[in-house]
Amino acid sequence: MAIQTRYPFGTLLTAMVTPFDADGAVDYQRAAELASKLVDDGCDGLVVTGTTGETSTLTDEENLGMFQAVKDAVGDRAAIIVGTGTNDTRHSISLSQRAAKLGVDGLLIVTPYYNKPSQSGVQAHFEAIASSTELPVMVYDIPGRSSVPITAETLIRLADHPNIIALKDAKADFAATTRVVANTDLHLYSGDDGLILPWLALGAVGLVGVTTHVATAKFRQLVDAGLAGDFATARALHLELDPVVRAVMTRVQGAVAAKQILKWQGVLPNSVVRLPLVEPSSAELATINADLDEVGFDLGIAVRQ
Repeated sequence: MAIQTRYPFGTLLTAMVTPFDADGAVDYQRAAELASKLVDDGCDGLVVTGTTGETSTLTDEENLGMFQAVKDAVGDRAAIIVGTGTNDTRHSISLSQRAAKLGVDGLLIVTPYYNKPSQSGVQAHFEAIASSTELPVMVYDIPGRSSVPITAETLIRLADHPNIIALKDAKADFAATTRVVANTDLHLYSGDDGLILPWLALGAVGLVGVTTHVATAKFRQLVDAGLAGDFATARALHLELDPVVRAVMTRVQGAVAAKQILKWQGVLPNSVVRLPLVEPSSAELATINADLDEVGFDLGIAVRQ
């Protein structure tokens, strides 16, 4: 699949899990294989070591190793967006500059977490990182994890920065995002798998998803239908995908569920995550199984146990 020129980050992006071996070391070969599968199945962009990639428990060298592995595997077929945002602006700048030297296509920068900065601090953080390289930046607004929402006013000001071109919206505030869309040229991406349909109706250009690990082709169809204005088809696909979104996004943390289902699909050999994440309990596995049993299409899962 050719990289989009109109939308340089692509329109269907998976926020990739970071595969580990049985001992908890990063498995770069499995990461490359997963990236290739996702692109083969319809992704034209990948986010590497974002939230779902367990970036907060990776070392800088592991992050950079993941960037290189995925770029080497699919960098000629998909946009490679890398998670270099932390709650330390200087650290984020350093990691972003090192990532730029690898030839990645863009940066995903999350709102600084734990510090609880003011909106002025949030703006200064993003602008400092965006000015540190020539790479385009996707701002990641996820107050459920960062504790601080990015206000519409701050996003409108950030859009004036020449390197800030996109917003991954995981705030679920339709009114606030409407104001941003009306007043900026930012490329809007849904950061919530279950909200891609209304976000496409608002003018989003695509999805940065987690459920897209396990139902890539169906999400490709949904995004394409929405971008073409065929909302009858998009709505039907949205309803069809609801049990899968529920299985991945509501029972346990997304990386935990995605790895478990990828293991069931035979894509990953294990579902290992790093503490403080843990693998699903038997009760949680039962709820994920029940959700998947509602799915009316083949997820490639032969046996679940």
